[in-house]
Amino acid sequence: MKSIANKLTVVALLGAAAFLSSCEKSNSGATGWNYNDPKTGGYERPEYIEQETGPGLVLVEGGTFTMGRVEDDMNFTWDNIPRRVTVSSFYMDEVEVTNQYWRDYLHWLQMVYGDSYPEIINKALPDTLVWREKMEYNEPLVELYLRHPAYSDYPVVGVNWSQARAFCAWRTSYKNAYVKKKKGRDQVNSFRLPSEAEWEFDA
Repeated sequence: MKSIANKLTVVALLGAAAFLSSCEKSNSGATGWNYNDPKTGGYERPEYIEQETGPGLVLVEGGTFTMGRVEDDMNFTWDNIPRRVTVSSFYMDEVEVTNQYWRDYLHWLQMVYGDSYPEIINKALPDTLVWREKMEYNEPLVELYLRHPAYSDYPVVGVNWSQARAFCAWRTSYKNAYVKKKKGRDQVNSFRLPSEAEWEFDA
């Protein structure tokens, strides 16, 4: 058992050494010229810092799929004709945007705009009346679903397209500001709504 552990350690160390040596490549594989050397023109090869994965995101590896109706259409509506679509790799939230995430957003709006621009905060409030059916008058989720702690990790509902886009813009600016403050460098993470093709491919 001990010898196996030692072999694993050696393999890991050799792999790390190979990785470091590949990162320290100082000349062009095409011409042999040294990078960052004034004698060969001073061409600089900047260090590459890989973009970090945003919080709560998972990588969806792209591919090709048939988008649209792939089963028999018994009503013959033909409103979703199948077609081959190629989707590039992208990141998507692992879970839906929760009530807690939306309350974070509302809290930030309250801090920034406060009593000066209450219409901005009102525009960001989800439509909680989606819980109420016709002729109903006693639906507790209208009052409780967004605010009650028991529903914090449930998906937010009653959000329209404009509100969702504004949330994405806020998340982009807030995340980038956080990275700059913590890491001391700029990093552009841009959050957006998935396209129809991305949504169907991920599903």
